[in-house]
Amino acid sequence: MALRKVPRARYDTTMTNQQRLRAFLQSETTGGALLIGAAIIGLLLANGPISDAFHALATTKIGIDALHLNLTIQQWTADALLAIFFFVIGCELKHELVVGTLSKPRQAALPVAAALGGMVVPALLYFAINRSGSADAVSGWGIPMATDIAFALAVLAVLGRGLPSGVRTFLLTLAIVDDLGAILVIALFYSAGLSVEWIAVAALLLALFALAQRQRITSPLIYVPLALAVWYAVHEAGIHATIAGVALGLLMRVKKNPGETDAPVDRATARFHPISAGIAVPLFALFAAAVDLRSIDLGVVLNSPILLGVLVGLVVGKPVGILLAARLATALGARLAAGVQWIDIAIIGALAGIGFTVSLLISELAFTTEESLSAAKLGVLLASIGAAAVSGVLLAVRRVRRANR
Repeated sequence: MALRKVPRARYDTTMTNQQRLRAFLQSETTGGALLIGAAIIGLLLANGPISDAFHALATTKIGIDALHLNLTIQQWTADALLAIFFFVIGCELKHELVVGTLSKPRQAALPVAAALGGMVVPALLYFAINRSGSADAVSGWGIPMATDIAFALAVLAVLGRGLPSGVRTFLLTLAIVDDLGAILVIALFYSAGLSVEWIAVAALLLALFALAQRQRITSPLIYVPLALAVWYAVHEAGIHATIAGVALGLLMRVKKNPGETDAPVDRATARFHPISAGIAVPLFALFAAAVDLRSIDLGVVLNSPILLGVLVGLVVGKPVGILLAARLATALGARLAAGVQWIDIAIIGALAGIGFTVSLLISELAFTTEESLSAAKLGVLLASIGAAAVSGVLLAVRRVRRANR
C-alpha cells in the first residue's frame, strides 16, 4: 500500500534486478493485482483437490510456546506480516500529518468529513441489520468501516485514467483518515484481556524508539531489535500486534537533516512498501480469503444477516456516507478541489466500499464460529467485487457525460 507516490527509479538499462523488482512492486496496479490474485488463489486452494493439504499448512504451528508465540502460519501472516503493512500506513500517516494534506486543516476538512461519514454510516447499517440477532453477529459492526486503499487505488489506476488529480488526492486523504479510524477500532474494540504491565513495557520501548529518532540514529542494529521488542510487547499486552507497526511508523522522523537526501520516514516507506505489497498483504489475503465453501451451508450463509450487513455496509453505506458527509461539509463552507465534480465524489465513495484487507482482518477478530466468520468473509469478497463494479459503472457514466458536453 502506498498512500502517496513514493519517489522511485525509472526502469532503465543501468538498474539491477533488485531495483527493477522494487520499482515494479511500488506500482499501485501491481500491488492491487497481487492482492486480488492471492485472494483468488486462496479461494481456489480452499475448495480444490489439495484443500486438505492447504488447510494443514495454514494451521501448522510455528514458534516458541514458552513465549506464547506458537502460532499457526495463518496467525503469523495476520499478526506479524500485516504489522509491516501497518508500519507503512503509520509512516504515511506521519508524513501527511506533518507535511502533507492533513497538516492543512482547510484542505483536509472535506475529505476528513467524508471519511468519517464513510465509517459511521456503514457501521450503523450493519448494526441495524444485525441488531435483532446474536451478540456474536452484532460484534461485526467494524467490518464495513474499512477501505482497502491498495485495492481501491489499483482499480482507480486501471479504470480512472483521465480523472483530475484532485480525485486521487481526495481518495488518498480519505483513505488516511479511514485507516486511522480502522486502527483505533481494532485497538479499542477488538483487543481483549489487556495487560497493563506489557502496555507499560511497550510504551517504554516506543519511547526509546522515538528517542533514537530524535538523536538521528540510523543504525538498523538499534531499530530492528527495538521494533521486534515493541511487536512482542504489544502482542503480550493483548492488543492486536499490528498496532505496533502503526505506532512505530508514527514515530518516524519526517524532517530531513542537513546532508540527507531523504527523510527517515521516506526511506522506510520506500524500503518496506515493496515487502508489504509483494509479500505481507498477498500472503495474508491468500489465507484470509480461503473460505471453504464446501464445508458450509451456502443457503444459510448467503441468507445470513452478517453477510447482508457487510455487503450493504460496504457497497451502499460507504458511498452514501461519504456523499452525505461531503454535502454537509460543503454546506458548512468546505469546497471541492479544482476540477473535482460530485460524480467524482460518488466514484470515490464506491471505491471506498472495497474493504478487503482490513475488513478481513476485523472479521477474524470479531468472530470465532466458522459459520459467522465464513459469512463475514464471503460478504467482504462479494462487497469488494460489487464496489469495484459500481465504481467502474460510475466511471463509464462520467466519460459519457463528458463526451456529450
